Amino acid sequence: MNLFVIFISCLLVNNVVLAKFLGICSFLGVSKKIETAVGMGGAVTFVMAIASIVSFAVYKYILIPLDITYMYTLAFILVIAALVQLVEMFLKKNSPSLYKALGIFLPLITTNCAILGAVIINMNENYNLIQSLVAAVATGLGYMLSIVLLAGLRERMEENESIPACMQGLPLSLLTACLMSIAFLGFQGLIH
Repeated sequence: MNLFVIFISCLLVNNVVLAKFLGICSFLGVSKKIETAVGMGGAVTFVMAIASIVSFAVYKYILIPLDITYMYTLAFILVIAALVQLVEMFLKKNSPSLYKALGIFLPLITTNCAILGAVIINMNENYNLIQSLVAAVATGLGYMLSIVLLAGLRERMEENESIPACMQGLPLSLLTACLMSIAFLGFQGLIH
């Protein structure tokens, strides 16, 4: 039951984008089309899951024994940067269209605070390896849910000709993201 609570909490209640407001740059930048949003969400989820496992091992088996736990931020950033490079090389070779569609936002996963935030939250919650992995996957899926929902709404808004010119583009996207965040507040009662 504990793993289920962690999963629901990270996916909906404490959604990394709509409740913790992490990863907003890529959330707004890559949410113009559903296909690219799904690709970005998948890449972030994959990197988050692998970063969680590797960061857990680095923290538990390197930083704690050497008594240099104050270096966790630097160590986690290095782990995330290395993993993003691997994902970038994989996408460039196996999915050139997705690689091109993600553009500059793929390298920005390195600095995506949602990934670093998820890893640090796992460390602060003293999750074991399995709990860290479940939390990371749920957080990544929560990110994907948020970005795909916004992309779907933005695609629908692009088709609407009655939107005033001053609200088209980023202003309406920001307003939509605010309303989504308010809607996700409804999940707060799920976990006690």
